[in-house]
Amino acid sequence: MPRDNKTPLIQKIAKQAYITYKGLKSSTNGDNNLVADKQSELISLVTAVRAADLKITSRKTKPSSGAAGLQSPPVTYMHICETEVFSMGVFLLRTGASIPLHDHPGMNGMLKVLYGKVSVRCFDKLEDDLTDSSVLPHFEPPLAPFQMGSLRRSVLRSVAEYSENSGPCLLTPVRDNLHQIDAVEGPAAFLDILAPPYNPDDGRDCHYYKVLQTAAEGGTDGKSNEEEQGEDKDNEEEAWLLEIPQPEDFWCGGEQYPGPAVSV
Repeated sequence: MPRDNKTPLIQKIAKQAYITYKGLKSSTNGDNNLVADKQSELISLVTAVRAADLKITSRKTKPSSGAAGLQSPPVTYMHICETEVFSMGVFLLRTGASIPLHDHPGMNGMLKVLYGKVSVRCFDKLEDDLTDSSVLPHFEPPLAPFQMGSLRRSVLRSVAEYSENSGPCLLTPVRDNLHQIDAVEGPAAFLDILAPPYNPDDGRDCHYYKVLQTAAEGGTDGKSNEEEQGEDKDNEEEAWLLEIPQPEDFWCGGEQYPGPAVSV
């Protein structure tokens, strides 16, 4: 069969994403094995995509300062397409920018760096079994009583760095579902696919979290070996997260997507 060299790669990715995720129920975890079986072709296509395929060029920006920095969003988003099955776009991070720790309720996702380098810290929530009799660690600073209802037990799954030569970072409804993304050593951009898309009316709203420090807590040794993606860590660290409002120093602006048109 002749190769299809005329269809833009991003169009092929969109079509395969629709095929991969169509029919999945975001509320059921039993679909995870089905996704893993179906998404190998999508992973292959996403791994191959580069910034040039989307007509995006690397931006050599410096950390913002002063009034101009306060008015410039640390992160911008280029919308490519969205259906009831998935959404796809590009996030662009300025030098020193961070997308705070957040979740993707009932969603699968892929993150593929287009230029620059990002560090991704992935967490999983543990079962919410906190009761009035639960023995909690001593937090520094101490929590107020009204904050107890926003407390979440979790486990730090991985800390890894990704560049344009890396494969995608994957998330599922139950694995690596919470993550924080930091630009490393300069600006960065990544292709982002979420399936199904965020939809507050269907229980898929974005929540932000902060990692709480405990009095007896040691340092976290973040690993930056790209080859460790997908492998289990022998010593996963339990962490306590506090659900918080969107941080005041984070907001996302919008930019026009310059690449090939996509239709699904």
